[in-house]
Amino acid sequence: MPHIIVEYTDNIKDEADIAGLLEKINRSIISHGNLFPVGGIRSRAIELHDYFIADGTGNDAFIHITMKIGAGRSEEEKTIVCDRLFDVVKKHLALLFEKHYLAISMDLYEFSEAGTYKWNNIHERYQS
Repeated sequence: MPHIIVEYTDNIKDEADIAGLLEKINRSIISHGNLFPVGGIRSRAIELHDYFIADGTGNDAFIHITMKIGAGRSEEEKTIVCDRLFDVVKKHLALLFEKHYLAISMDLYEFSEAGTYKWNNIHERYQS
């Protein structure tokens, strides 16, 4: 963990550089040191084709980011991570935001380890 899901409307696909955004998201999370294991970070994007925004009269767009983490970090740590991550997202999308009607949002979901199943050998690469 964490797992990050970026949902975005297809009308900004050509201008949003979603692949670049995913890379910046991972780098932002990694920048917090050992707070999250590097081998557990997963970022992915889902392009939305079916959506309806506001009253439907404009060419509005949105990007919504969901960040899922396991329990164990303090409120202060979560706030720092989310504030920094949202700043990275806003900076990446600043030019698009200036020329397009765009809503950007982010949610953090924290859950216990009970009921989760994992099998991951990527962690081994980061152990020294």
